Amino acid sequence: MVLTFLRALFILLMAAVGWSYVKSNAQPATDYTWLVMWICIAVGTLLICVDILAPRQKLAIFSGIFFGLIIGIASSYALSFVVQMLVDRYMQAPDPKLGSASYAAWKLVHDGTINYIDLGLGVSCCYLAISFILQTKDDFRFVIPYVEFSKQIKGARPILLDTSVLIDGRILEISQTGILESQLIVPKFVLDELHTIADSSDRFMGGRGRLGLFVLNKLQKSDSADVILYDDSLPPENTEVDQQLIALAKNLNARVLTNDFNLNKVAQLRGINVINLNALANAMKPVVKVGEKMKVTIQKPGELPGQGVGYLEDGTMVVVEQGRGFIEKEVEVTVTNTRQTAAGRMIFGRIGERAA
Repeated sequence: MVLTFLRALFILLMAAVGWSYVKSNAQPATDYTWLVMWICIAVGTLLICVDILAPRQKLAIFSGIFFGLIIGIASSYALSFVVQMLVDRYMQAPDPKLGSASYAAWKLVHDGTINYIDLGLGVSCCYLAISFILQTKDDFRFVIPYVEFSKQIKGARPILLDTSVLIDGRILEISQTGILESQLIVPKFVLDELHTIADSSDRFMGGRGRLGLFVLNKLQKSDSADVILYDDSLPPENTEVDQQLIALAKNLNARVLTNDFNLNKVAQLRGINVINLNALANAMKPVVKVGEKMKVTIQKPGELPGQGVGYLEDGTMVVVEQGRGFIEKEVEVTVTNTRQTAAGRMIFGRIGERAA
């Protein structure tokens, strides 16, 4: 959007340069003077075409414009000396015998030509410098040693949201607690994947996609979460979403919030900080000690003979010895052991006063 506006403004400025030259008294009075404006527009259009066809990466917009203006102005100032030498060479002063009026007319045209060429060069140099920096990688280094453009992270590092987290939905409740101070970033390719899932012919998959879009909409309207949609995809469009997410996290120095086990492992191997929502949920569960008593409703039989299985309010599975005969009944259980698995925590216990 910014580059489109910049390019349109550049064409208008080039046209203004040509028009001001046409209307000026300093230009030679010929039948083809009006072509100057169209030449300026054509040059501007050519520069934009070259700029678009040169694939480069983007840099922070404001810093790019600032440093681009500095470089553009400095470059145009340096080129102005070359312009003056060329104009002096090809527009030689008239013979002094022709009189002061002839010299004054020549001087007017001479100075006007230099001024308008300098103006056109200035606009062109500033545009090319700004556009080049806007599309340069964040680790672009100037010729000046130790001067480097890089993202300066202030405060908490941003968090990239994965598709699985939005579909899961718990991120909405977590954000409402107010503990998320980081900016939540939803890349465009994640949003596109959500739309694809929501449009799936599979009823179950379509429902999950629509749930993810609903959660994202709620997050954007929430006062307790700072959510932005990021539409600057660095990798090629045909790259897998997980790879794009890792590349973007590395570029933005951001963390990734996900439920995807494989993405979690790959991102960690690439040096990306990952927040696993399932691991966070398990860490928030209360600690249960051996010998502690709790009440649980036996809901189904276990895998081994005599076992019954129940669940706590947070979803933790409780395997009860000799609990098969108490299905659909609430019993008091004494904890005998706990085990942490990839799926979560499991509690083992028996009906009675003491643990074995």
